[in-house]
Amino acid sequence: MEEESDTRKINNSFLRDHNYATEADIISTVEFNSSGELLATGDKGGRVVVFQREQEKAGQSLISFLPLQSKSQPQRRGEYNVYSTFQSHEPEFDYLKSLEIEEKINKIKWLPQQNAAYFLLSTNDKTVKLWKISERDKRPEGYNLKDEDGRIRDPSTITSLRVPVLQPMDLMVEATARRVFSNAHTYHINSISVNSDVQTYISTDDLRVNLWNLEITDRSFNIVDIKPANMEELTEVITSAEFHPQHCHTFAYSSSKGSIRLCDMRQAALCDKHCKYFEEPEDPSTRSFFSEIISSISDVKFSHNGRYLMTRDYLTVKVWDLQMENKPLETYQVHDYLRGKLCSLYENDCIFDKFECVWNGTDSVIMTGSYNNFFRMFDRNTKRDVTLEASRENSKPRAILKPRKVCVGGKRRKDEISVDSLDFSKKILHTTWHPHENIIAVAATNNLYIFQDKVN
Repeated sequence: MEEESDTRKINNSFLRDHNYATEADIISTVEFNSSGELLATGDKGGRVVVFQREQEKAGQSLISFLPLQSKSQPQRRGEYNVYSTFQSHEPEFDYLKSLEIEEKINKIKWLPQQNAAYFLLSTNDKTVKLWKISERDKRPEGYNLKDEDGRIRDPSTITSLRVPVLQPMDLMVEATARRVFSNAHTYHINSISVNSDVQTYISTDDLRVNLWNLEITDRSFNIVDIKPANMEELTEVITSAEFHPQHCHTFAYSSSKGSIRLCDMRQAALCDKHCKYFEEPEDPSTRSFFSEIISSISDVKFSHNGRYLMTRDYLTVKVWDLQMENKPLETYQVHDYLRGKLCSLYENDCIFDKFECVWNGTDSVIMTGSYNNFFRMFDRNTKRDVTLEASRENSKPRAILKPRKVCVGGKRRKDEISVDSLDFSKKILHTTWHPHENIIAVAATNNLYIFQDKVN
């Protein structure tokens, strides 16, 4: 990529003090809503923090964020500030299995906005909750049956009737749990996906996919079940699932064996028989002890136009055409320099890290995370890529991000970092891209970074 087009600028960063950071502060999911006005993060402590974009500000122009060049007009928009914070999940205990259920938020999915309020689904390992986030700037006063402090009045003391009036008050943002969808998963929930009909959603664990109606909490339909009669015969687990963006009857799920199954709910109530099966045949010459582990798919995403599927495994991102099942359309190496370090990555458990991947709004650029707080972008049209770093050193607003390079061996240049000095405790697992503009949010341990293209 060209140097001048790779100087990203930080729009805003939400930084928690490292001195006070605990395990509970680690961000475990990040998601823009359908308009991009709100951005939600969930953490290991069960909290959800929602950021809202400020209204227009003079002098804050930003160009659409394309890793190469941008021909669109600059927009004048504000930055993201904390809008609402609430405790979504609490730790629980399963007395039947003597297991503690963590409060960690595994996934957040926004529902399309249909009125003044916002709705989002959040899930931990076992329970999905539907939250309503709404604003209140008026309060009713002048009740007949209760005093101003809320106490019920004696009806015999009421001698006249009053018409309650709405009085202005300071703006309050309220988050209320409207539905709780529980007791449907034996194993840990790894993904949720809202259907395009905005009436149903799926929740997925290691062996099953359940279909829910957003209005009904006491029952769900099991639409995929790969649990064998004898658990010793289990050879793969489900790692992720997502609904098609336009066809409400189609969804895809990925497996730990590196395959993706496309299912059609019109064919049968139980979608155990897939209608399409995507898998790349393994090259026998490159087979090793780690082959099966690194081929496990950690994330699957439909493109916005619904024509492609993107999958992330340990070393690569692949783009699949829904009309071609035998091999991926495109394969991008995320950090191929780690191929020689798989043994040590296995020993420190990093080889089991689950990286997510994300499309930009036009499906032309894809982004995914790596180690050392690096994240990678690949332009599908020009086939060029860039490595950028989210770090506290360049966390000042308007700071310029310089492309980073990793040196594998031989002589190291001044601006390169050696593969042996990468910090594997710093990893970008969760990223999201604004649906219409080129703004990205990147979660680096307990810090959230929001980047935009460089300012004019």
